[in-house]
Amino acid sequence: MTMKITLPDNSSRELPDGSCGFDLAKSIGPGLAKSAVAVTIDGEQRDLYDAIHQDSSVSIITIESEEGLEIMRHTLTAQVLARAVKNLYPTSKLAIGPTIEDGFYYDVESETAISADDLEKIEAEMKKIIKNKSSITKKLVTKSEALKVFKSKKEPYKEIIINESDQEDNFQLYFQDNEEFVDLCRGPHLPSLDFIGAFKLTKVSGAYWKGDSKNAMLTRIYGTAWNNDKDLEKYLTKIEEALKRDHRKLGKEMDLFHFQDEAPGMVFWHPYGWNIYKTLQNYIRSKLDKNDYQEINTPQVVDRKLWEASGHWDKYRENMFITEIDEEHANEKRVNALKPMNCPCHVQVYNQGITSYKDLPIRYAEFGSCHRYEASGTMHGLMRVRGFTQDDGHIFCMPEQIESETASFISLLSEIYSDLGFNKFDIKLSTRPEVRIGSDEVWDKAELALENAIKKLDLPYKIDEGDGAFYGPKLDFVLTDAIGREWQCGTFQADFNLPDRLDAEYVGEDGNKHHPVMIHRAILGSFERFIGILIENYSGKLPFWLAPQQVVVASIVSEVNDYAIEVKELLKDCGIRAETDLRNEKISYKVRDHSSKKVPMILAIGKNEKSDKTVSIRRIGSTDTEVLDLKTAVKLINSENEILD
Repeated sequence: MTMKITLPDNSSRELPDGSCGFDLAKSIGPGLAKSAVAVTIDGEQRDLYDAIHQDSSVSIITIESEEGLEIMRHTLTAQVLARAVKNLYPTSKLAIGPTIEDGFYYDVESETAISADDLEKIEAEMKKIIKNKSSITKKLVTKSEALKVFKSKKEPYKEIIINESDQEDNFQLYFQDNEEFVDLCRGPHLPSLDFIGAFKLTKVSGAYWKGDSKNAMLTRIYGTAWNNDKDLEKYLTKIEEALKRDHRKLGKEMDLFHFQDEAPGMVFWHPYGWNIYKTLQNYIRSKLDKNDYQEINTPQVVDRKLWEASGHWDKYRENMFITEIDEEHANEKRVNALKPMNCPCHVQVYNQGITSYKDLPIRYAEFGSCHRYEASGTMHGLMRVRGFTQDDGHIFCMPEQIESETASFISLLSEIYSDLGFNKFDIKLSTRPEVRIGSDEVWDKAELALENAIKKLDLPYKIDEGDGAFYGPKLDFVLTDAIGREWQCGTFQADFNLPDRLDAEYVGEDGNKHHPVMIHRAILGSFERFIGILIENYSGKLPFWLAPQQVVVASIVSEVNDYAIEVKELLKDCGIRAETDLRNEKISYKVRDHSSKKVPMILAIGKNEKSDKTVSIRRIGSTDTEVLDLKTAVKLINSENEILD
């Protein structure tokens, strides 16, 4: 009996019933058989030697592919790191070991403390295991059989995972040659450890079982893995560069902001950091004014009734800060929430008065202060906070206006990103998630409208299935920074649900009332996160117009302090963020000090400069100086600040 196997190019092959992916790869060619590590059968990843018993669509996963790399990382953590830990720490208990972006980790419980100092020893043990090039085999067992295996090996976390499963059979146990080591895993795994590439363990941290602080604290061992030493070295260099650019480190060096325990996830902006914030906000405001947005401002504390009507109370309450107030003469407490987003409040502004189709589109913008509860372990400097301000906006329009509004928004977004130093971005179309509001019919309409709009613009995009907001599909705009990292910042979300839920209407050309489409849009996302991205992208050396300190006028001798102050005041009158440094220090010290704080321009003032009415200009990163008369220097400095005009 044979099966029909359909390949990705729509060609087909006849294979005997019970053949596996390796048999298919071998029938295609020896090169493919040599590099095959797994298969995809009817859309599901499976192990290379899993038998196929019916007509199927099958593709071979090779070690060189992204999927192959992911499987290699998965095998490395589950079969090599886990085994190395058990070899070195026999009484340790294994928890879980998934892959993550660019790597993997394993959580273990160990009586003996495992620290970063132990990583080299664990790596050496892993290499010893890999050297044997053991084949990896799989057994399918029942629930009771799986429990028996891990009970005998004293692995309580594996028992918990098995007991919590609804299935009664087909538990996958993976072994190496001698079957001394076994792990429970969803797979697939490599057929052999011979396919393992280059790897490195990177750090150790604490992690609670299931992320719950009520549970045991485990040791989490992180690592990264790549197909070869060259790719590994490239990644490690990138990580090293990222550490140098870390906005938290630079924020401290440049005196921009800080965090403290009394307000977790909330930013304390210092004067220099607030300079960046204000400059960026004023720049965005000027762009919005030119694109017919009306700026509004809405309350931060709003009664739960509005959040219930909008759907956020059911879908988002766990991320909201809830407050209870004893209203005077009231019989019960009034429950409010700090707004986690601005959209329901913007609908309230729209709903004041009667809107005609002739008034649409209406574009509202708000620098909206929002609060969302983020778990303490997920917060990360400016990149993930609990209190933030969005460059938020909502467009109320008719369905037939979506395409033109999409084009206008992308044009505005492109201009702003270019001014901020990002000349390229990728677009993702995120479709309906499992948890959502609204009918499938409404979602069909919303997704089609966005996709048609972006197709008409002839822009490349990728579809991200299931990653839409709970109220509608969206376009996400992803930036790539100076060291190749991707950041999702801008968003454009078509919402056919909220206007209906909150009774937003307009009078159409037919004289009847209709619900507008509500487009949620942001370009930066949040000021906090985007400033963190800017700091890291530029390694603190922000463009002149955005720098927190643009110019420092530094005196060489005290006799010229009066002239240094005169130069500073002249620059400040022109809107330049200028300061003086009149300390009794050598000019070389002052240059080093302000260069470390990423000040883009230092004007050195000595006796010659005072007598000649000139300045000596030194730019960050350069050892050269340029002597200009004061009038020419001011004109030059102003020209470098003209992006704000």
